[in-house]
Amino acid sequence: MRISKCRASGSEDLRSFLDLGITPLADALVKPEDIDGPEARFPLELVFCPESALVQITEDVPEDVLFDDNYLYFSSFSDVVLKHSREHAMSLIDERGLTEDNLVVELASNDGYLLRNFVEVGIPVLGIDPSSAPAKAANDIGVPTMVEFFGNDLATRLVRGGKRADVIVANNVFAHIPDINDFTAGMETLLADDGVIHIENPYVRDLIEHCEFDTIYHEHFYYHSCTSIDRQMRRHGLFLNHVEYFPKLHGGTLRWHCSRSDQRSETVQKYLDDEVAAGMDTFEYYEAFADRVKGVKRDLLALLTDLKAQGKTVAGYGAAAKGATLINYVGIGTDLMGFVVDRNVHKQGMHMPGTHQVVKDTFALVDEMPDYVLLLAWNFKDEIMAQQADYLARGGKFIVPVPTPQIVE
Repeated sequence: MRISKCRASGSEDLRSFLDLGITPLADALVKPEDIDGPEARFPLELVFCPESALVQITEDVPEDVLFDDNYLYFSSFSDVVLKHSREHAMSLIDERGLTEDNLVVELASNDGYLLRNFVEVGIPVLGIDPSSAPAKAANDIGVPTMVEFFGNDLATRLVRGGKRADVIVANNVFAHIPDINDFTAGMETLLADDGVIHIENPYVRDLIEHCEFDTIYHEHFYYHSCTSIDRQMRRHGLFLNHVEYFPKLHGGTLRWHCSRSDQRSETVQKYLDDEVAAGMDTFEYYEAFADRVKGVKRDLLALLTDLKAQGKTVAGYGAAAKGATLINYVGIGTDLMGFVVDRNVHKQGMHMPGTHQVVKDTFALVDEMPDYVLLLAWNFKDEIMAQQADYLARGGKFIVPVPTPQIVE
């Protein structure tokens, strides 16, 4: 269903600036037995709301469709994510003086990749995640996890049951919830009076300035700035107090520190001032993005077509959502890219949405030695290239698609 109002502010002033067409759900990998069956497809269009300063997609795909039993993203298959999460957990334990008397709640806790660090030192945790397969993996390693969508109703039930969160972590989920006001209200309800909320999400400024259009898909309803986060928190009696930036994580990620008290740091103020100076609170900042995206499509398609004409073979690395957006928008079928590899064993043997390349184990790169590998998971470029040193040593080459396609040897 197409929205007619901003999901955050309720404003009807939604201004369109990018249309990626009608695409399959980016995480809906296809089982071999369903390869000839129908695939659900939905419009994928970006709009900007001046009142909330929030970039968002226009289509409301139901949560139970996006995060069903076929949702196969497991955070623990990325060494970079595991390292980043452990450092985050350790810093929270140290800075907050967390003990067995505290409670850490993670929203969209996936397979327990972060909370397990607290469990190791005896700090009580609760994971909440709507996807049964990752939640089961978390429970199996001793991270108590509820299989449920988070919102104010669940938060109220938890509080009535005697739970208040000293720390709420919401990593890579604040873009995923269609009712952002209900989710934010739930965090406010669940948060202890002196508690903190840490929210991580890719930075919309990096998306626009580095042409990271492949981070746009139906699972990502929103693309946040500090300005949009500040306005959203204040709408619910919360405040943005500090910001951290991780330039190499997911193409540029911010961690927003929020609480009930208004203690805005100089760092937050600088980000807000810089965003206004750049025009990020205006439609004009986003308006020219579509032309740059079309340029990436043109150049990448030309490169792959030329390689095919030379008799070269191409595989892909990363059966993740961003890769699905890229190959469906550009139009990269099995004629231009034969297969995709991924470390996630749950994805191996499945097929990419829309374009239907089979997903293989990463060992296939050395076993079959395609001439080039299109780095669909370019946000983990350094990690992947280090893992694939043998492939590179044998003469393999990588193609990094954004911000402009380039070959890396």
